[in-house]
Amino acid sequence: MASVNRVYAARLVGMVVLGPDGESIGRVRDVVIGISLVRQQPRVLGLVIELLSRRRIFVPILRVTAIEPGAVTLSTGSVSLRRFSQRPGEVLVLGQVVETRVRVTDPDLPQLEGLDVVVVDLGIEQTRTRDWMVTRVAVRPQRRLGRRSNIYSTDWVHVQGLTPSGLAMPDQGVAQLLEQFQGQRAVEVADAIRELPDKRRHEVVNALDDERLADVLQELPEEEQVELLRQLKTDRAADVLEAMDPDDAADLLGTMTPADAEQFLRRMDPEDSEDVRRLLSHSPDTAGGLMTSEPVVLAPDTTVAEALARVRDPDLTPALASLVFVVRPPTATPTGSYLGCVHLQRLLREPPAALVSGIVDKDLPSLQPEDSLGALTRYFAAYNLVCGPVVDDENHLLGAVSVDDVLDHLLPDDWREHEAEPVIVSAERTT
Repeated sequence: MASVNRVYAARLVGMVVLGPDGESIGRVRDVVIGISLVRQQPRVLGLVIELLSRRRIFVPILRVTAIEPGAVTLSTGSVSLRRFSQRPGEVLVLGQVVETRVRVTDPDLPQLEGLDVVVVDLGIEQTRTRDWMVTRVAVRPQRRLGRRSNIYSTDWVHVQGLTPSGLAMPDQGVAQLLEQFQGQRAVEVADAIRELPDKRRHEVVNALDDERLADVLQELPEEEQVELLRQLKTDRAADVLEAMDPDDAADLLGTMTPADAEQFLRRMDPEDSEDVRRLLSHSPDTAGGLMTSEPVVLAPDTTVAEALARVRDPDLTPALASLVFVVRPPTATPTGSYLGCVHLQRLLREPPAALVSGIVDKDLPSLQPEDSLGALTRYFAAYNLVCGPVVDDENHLLGAVSVDDVLDHLLPDDWREHEAEPVIVSAERTT
């Protein structure tokens, strides 16, 4: 059955939620959206799912791979079992938006001008970046004398009243602060959080979603990462660690005692914790300790078009997107036999239907997991790269080291705590 990319949120309620293997996980009970203080298009954050045990949990919308007429399918059967708790900035479609009184200013619906209407449903649509956004609002005039009113659909921009104040959302102070962080880079948010009083910092950390908090955490000094992580409940901390890049999660856990690190690793999804454990087995200042276990890895029969689609992933750093690695199956690290790499520039020059196996660079030397930090800097300088493969003695690809990870370890430990010194350029007249 074909997946849809446009649907009305209320129609999802009650639908069965399936794991990737078709196993039933629960049913949808509500849809969580983010309402901005300014009139930006509301974004769908995730689903409230009621498990078979009646516990209600939150599943991020990016975990949803397909919405079909009869079911919602997730990309993984491993979900956080932490009970759903609404955070500042989050709005429940059924719980808060439906039946809200609004005004419509749609020139195509003059019959609604000046009338009090109520929201019946919200139309959501998936964008090219895989985000789901609120695009339509279904409304009906308030019933009079028991008559049933017609339902009208309008673009969300024509609806007045779907605002945090209009919905009486709690924790407006934190919500306003989160609004300021929208569109900012993670490093900028991290700097702002460090300046907040302890109480407000704790409120903001609790309000951020797991993926955003993971990005921000990675930009803080390690001792502050540990401090904030310890403020979270263990299950939430494990979710945030899962959302972090495996190498960053390993760096963070590596600063803890083995017993404390193991406490978090046991709460993480086994697939995620396995990657982190493998990285922790290497010295932190070697290629094995610095590498990420999630580079772009492709099978030989992958087309150039498919490869380019993979490197367009907005979650990839530019460094990791610069090289794709071709291996024999399995493609999960540690992979099958490593065949070589393909540079992004080469992909851009080849026909979309060509196979990556025909354009593999087999001559680029690989890194060994025990290679030192000095060896890594010489490698990147010698081959003019920003990313390099890490291969073991049996020719299995273990991961990739990117230049940003190398720079992070070359800089002083406290480099994040100091402002950059100004660079003074003197202009001299030449003759």
